[in-house]
Amino acid sequence: MQSALLALSDQPEGGIAGWAAGLVDTMGGPGAGLAIALENLFPPLPSEVILPLTGFAAGQGVLSLTSALFWTTLGSVVGAVALYWIGALLGRDRMYAIWDRLPLVKTADLEKTEAWFAKHGTKAVLLGRMVPIFRSLISVPAGVERMRMPVFVALTTVGSLFWNSVLVLAGYWLGDQWDLVESYVGVISKAVLVIVLVAIAVFIVLRLTRGRSQSGAQHRKP
Repeated sequence: MQSALLALSDQPEGGIAGWAAGLVDTMGGPGAGLAIALENLFPPLPSEVILPLTGFAAGQGVLSLTSALFWTTLGSVVGAVALYWIGALLGRDRMYAIWDRLPLVKTADLEKTEAWFAKHGTKAVLLGRMVPIFRSLISVPAGVERMRMPVFVALTTVGSLFWNSVLVLAGYWLGDQWDLVESYVGVISKAVLVIVLVAIAVFIVLRLTRGRSQSGAQHRKP
């Protein structure tokens, strides 16, 4: 069987690619699963590198495509469950205590967020697993809100399997051009980040403007 590092002889051996290739080379499918579990816990580790690389390795015969999809999806679920329990241990009371210390936010904002998650939480977890940046973070509010574990695991599995399949198969089909996937997903990730930053900026501006309006109205009262 060809090793992942030999299969990557024309690719950079350092950085995330070299690290992930080493895990797949040493451990096979479980190595790919471990890399993705760590990617869930530490979002700076990019799945858009690890998953296409795993697909490329499968195309080179380092592991089977079925093994690649199984282990990476299992790794996604394990990492997501770990984050779920971080949210559960944080708990609602601690979350409110932290929220009360943040500037420009009100308890009512958090209450609205909770109500939204209670109504749309299943969709948020399922679709969130397919959105860069939010793939990992969505597990924390699910834990805080104590979403039923069987439901959480099922939604996470389906969402992760879809995301992983797209990126693993892209790497499998692209062959030694697997790194093109990172470029395209990177653009999407940056677009999502820009949208989030703009939304935060709008929220802050509206909150400051509303605060000044309320303050001015109070001063005008006789």
